[in-house]
Amino acid sequence: MRLHFKAMESYGEGNTTSQAMVADKVELIQMLFDGLIDSLVTARGHIERSAIEDKNKSLVRAGRIVIGLQAALDLDKGGDLARNLHELYSYVTRRLVFVNAHNDLTVLQEVQTLMSDIRQAWRDVPNLLPNAGNAAGASMLVMH
Repeated sequence: MRLHFKAMESYGEGNTTSQAMVADKVELIQMLFDGLIDSLVTARGHIERSAIEDKNKSLVRAGRIVIGLQAALDLDKGGDLARNLHELYSYVTRRLVFVNAHNDLTVLQEVQTLMSDIRQAWRDVPNLLPNAGNAAGASMLVMH
């Protein structure tokens, strides 16, 4: 991923700066997914209330977040994972356009489920990083 996980490579060396950089990047991705899910939930409410203009704004915001996540992928260094995420984000973008055009709550739920699963995977990332014994560095990796 373009979020250059070189910091993660040096994480095992106990480098507090690297720990903070990884934590910041993981937290940023988590925040983007939280904003994405929030936009999808909001869009659902707008569709249910026939607030079409507000629905459009929520779905456009969700789409921009997905495109931003997609643009952050490093397809050269990220291997199959990055390529698979790239394809998934393309699919999600197309599905969001479909939802916007057809007010389809079933498709919206499909997108929300897919993105929630990926968001959960990112929430688990701090638990996968080795503990270098530095309480300050470790506390930056814990999500509340």
